[in-house]
Amino acid sequence: MPIRAVVWGENVHEQKNRIVAGVYPKGMHQAIADALNQDPAIQATTATLQEPEHGLPEARLRETDVLLWWGHAAHKEVSDEVVERVAEAVWSGMGLLVLHSGHFSKIFKRLMGAPCNLTWREAGERERLWVTSRNHPIAAGLPDHFELEQEEMYGEPFGVPEPLETVFVSWFQGGEVFRSGLTYKRGAGNVFYFRPGHETYPTYHDANVQLVLKNAVKWAHNPAARIPGDVTAAPNVPVGKALEPIEERGPKLHHAGEEGYR
Repeated sequence: MPIRAVVWGENVHEQKNRIVAGVYPKGMHQAIADALNQDPAIQATTATLQEPEHGLPEARLRETDVLLWWGHAAHKEVSDEVVERVAEAVWSGMGLLVLHSGHFSKIFKRLMGAPCNLTWREAGERERLWVTSRNHPIAAGLPDHFELEQEEMYGEPFGVPEPLETVFVSWFQGGEVFRSGLTYKRGAGNVFYFRPGHETYPTYHDANVQLVLKNAVKWAHNPAARIPGDVTAAPNVPVGKALEPIEERGPKLHHAGEEGYR
């Protein structure tokens, strides 16, 4: 069975900017999905901000193995309810790829617990991405480095937690460097942040970028069954249900009427 991926796109720039519409006439989200669907191991569909529940109702997330997220101009318009729903899906085992300016999205900040801020410059300068983890599955099939002739600069410091792995580091024509491919584990879910993808440049048409996304979807996919029920629950285990016999000792708090306490 192919990996079920959903590409979530803000779909704002494509509607308002003729340059972006020219580069991505069907939208960035569809361009990414089309690239993923070149791989028979992946089945990609799309969702956008403008759809009811942003295209991410609970039933759809239950059927999503990996979610890809691109946002920029409308981070604040994303429903907090949907953000929590996505976070809980990740904690229960759904994979998440956060792309480019999605670093400032509500969902990435929620999962990172950090400001996720950085320095930036929009000058269409050359970006050189170096593979810093040659044996990593996300880097499979890539050369030691590849270049994008025009991109927006993101520079350090990047206000995120220390990642599990740094797969790519970028150098920009203006001299800055940036950790541009980072992996995380959040609950049972695998999370990957990938930096390239400014809307006015044809980044998602680049063969190396497309290969990274295909590899990352496969890496982020957790084939195990999702954690059932409320993944945020913290149930009490009373003395009588302990795996080994024990006796209560010492003082304890009494919560009158609180289920699970006696």
